[in-house]
Amino acid sequence: MLKTFSITDIGKRRKLNQDYVYTSERPVGNLPNVFIVADGMGGHNAGDYASKYTVETIVREIAASFEVNPEKILAKAIEVANEDIIRLARENVEMEGMGTTVVAATCMGKYLRVANVGDSRLYVVGEKITQITRDHSLVEEMVRMGGIDRETARNHPDKNIITRAIGATEKVEVDFFDVELKPGEIVLMCSDGLTNMLEDEEIRMILNGQRDIVEKAEELVKAANNNGGKDNIAVVLIEPFAE
Repeated sequence: MLKTFSITDIGKRRKLNQDYVYTSERPVGNLPNVFIVADGMGGHNAGDYASKYTVETIVREIAASFEVNPEKILAKAIEVANEDIIRLARENVEMEGMGTTVVAATCMGKYLRVANVGDSRLYVVGEKITQITRDHSLVEEMVRMGGIDRETARNHPDKNIITRAIGATEKVEVDFFDVELKPGEIVLMCSDGLTNMLEDEEIRMILNGQRDIVEKAEELVKAANNNGGKDNIAVVLIEPFAE
C-alpha cells in the first residue's frame, strides 16, 4: 500500500514561501498517482505564482491527457506549463523573469517514473541514499566537467544559479528517470531549501531514525531550519510498500 506525506515551510530567512507541492495517491488521468515539487523564482509574488501555476497546469494537463505512456504524459504537461509561464511573464511586467523548478513522479507498482527540470531533487533512501535526479545548475555542470569536487560545490557562491527552469526558454528540456524500488525504501522529493541545509547522509539518518512518515518529514524540516533555514523547504515522502 502506498503511503505519502508532504510539507512546506517558509524557513527562517524568507518573507514568502515560493515552494509548492502536490500529491495525489489516487489516479490523475491515466497516471495511477502524481507527486510534484516546484521551487519558484522571481521578485515580489512572481516566484510563488510561478510554482503554484506550473503545478496546477501540469495536474490539469495530466488529467486531460489521452496518452498512456507516463513519460509522454509528463513531458507534454510540463511543455504546456512552460509555454504558459513564458506567455504570462510577457503579458505582465511584474512577472517578468519568473520561473520555477519542477520534479514530478508517478509510482507504478515497484517502478517510479520521474521527470525533472532544475535543481529540486528526488532521492531513493534505504540502507543508503541515492540521488536519482541530476541538478540543472552551473555548479553541477562544473562538477561533471571535473572543474570542482562535490564538497566545494556544496558551498560554492554560484550554487543557486540554475541552467534549466520552467519559464526560462521557449523549449523546455526535461530529464526522465526510471527507478525500480525495493521493499523498505522511501522516496524523498524536495527543494534545495532542504538539500542546501543538510548533507545527504544527515537526510538518510533522519529518515531512518523516525517511526512514521509524518515524523520523518517534520524532522527533516526542523533540521533544515536548525541549520540556518536560509530558504523555503519543501518535502514529499512516498512509502511505496507501506504496511
